[in-house]
Amino acid sequence: MATTDLEAVQHAREATASGAWRFAAQLLARADVRIDGTRPWDMRVHDPRALERVVALGNLGLGEAYMDDQWDCEQLDEFFAHVLRAHVDDQIDPSRLVFHALKARLMNRQTARRAWKVGQQHYDIGNAFYEAMLDKRMTYTCGYWSGGAKTLDEAQEAKLDLICRKLGLKPGMRLLDIGCGWGSFMKFAAENYGVSCVGVTISKEQAALGAGRCEGLPVEFRLQDYRLLDEQFDRIASVGMFEHVGPKNYRTYMEVAHRCLADDGIFLLHTIGKNRRDTTPDPWVDKYIFPNGELPTIGQVADASGGLFVVEDLHNFGADYDRTLMAWHANFEAAWPRFEAEMGHRFYRMWRYYLLSCAGAFRARDIQLWQYVLTKNGLPGGYRRPQV
Repeated sequence: MATTDLEAVQHAREATASGAWRFAAQLLARADVRIDGTRPWDMRVHDPRALERVVALGNLGLGEAYMDDQWDCEQLDEFFAHVLRAHVDDQIDPSRLVFHALKARLMNRQTARRAWKVGQQHYDIGNAFYEAMLDKRMTYTCGYWSGGAKTLDEAQEAKLDLICRKLGLKPGMRLLDIGCGWGSFMKFAAENYGVSCVGVTISKEQAALGAGRCEGLPVEFRLQDYRLLDEQFDRIASVGMFEHVGPKNYRTYMEVAHRCLADDGIFLLHTIGKNRRDTTPDPWVDKYIFPNGELPTIGQVADASGGLFVVEDLHNFGADYDRTLMAWHANFEAAWPRFEAEMGHRFYRMWRYYLLSCAGAFRARDIQLWQYVLTKNGLPGGYRRPQV
């Protein structure tokens, strides 16, 4: 290639980079975020190609550029709170992600075969890692801080007890936990409310550790897809699993819960949710954190449960997830030296981005945390939410 050709290519690259820089700077200014500013939530760019990746790929490019050390931010959570509160993400519609959007809309990405992928990629990365990050009970869902909890352990116990009281658990009842994780809820319910429990999970690591932690209690772990469930329970809880079900399976999920719940039973559904139906799963989260996951809307839950359940109560405490994620992040940072050699620098950047971007999203009220209380026929005289 001639020198003049090389110079032309270089000029073209510089023009592209400067154009991406100007576009990104204009968008971020709407969120009161400056490129190379001095405030904790400002974006510090180490490589101009980071902004090209953002313009081309949206949050997928933003996240991958962060993982590759192309940009930094002192308070990543506040960066995302600013950006999402100003709806800056709505202004970038990368054409290169059209296939991702079509796949999410047209395909069933959460079939019985594909459902196991998230267990392998996310939940099975190592029990020791999660023990270091989570509370002492290993509860990997939103804690309940609104009742006055001061620590992560207190917030998670308050959440577990709140669920037990919402379900009206009594000794001798049989409880199903759909998506039981390491069994924190089943263990708490068995120890404090005298119930027997069956939990299903698609994570081998969770089932193995959970069974050991619940030894001696009337608690059974099953490595099983929820669609295979077909037996009666007095109460059902599903805490932080519905996000993995997918819109094409919401009705099936509700039909499974309906056939497994006693006629006078109560079903509690605890799930993260989004505000708008016409959005696709975040491509970065889908690729690196929760493959094939998708957040529901209130309308989608209503559509799926219609004719099967009466919605007795709907409780939103999504703001509490911000504090939960920040507590997980603090634990993660403190424990990281133990895992650095095994997991590596890029994993560290990925996990930090995951925790802090989610904290910022909840802080901006861009996503929510809902607890539904559902019954088959409606409780005579109505349902009264326990004091929270």
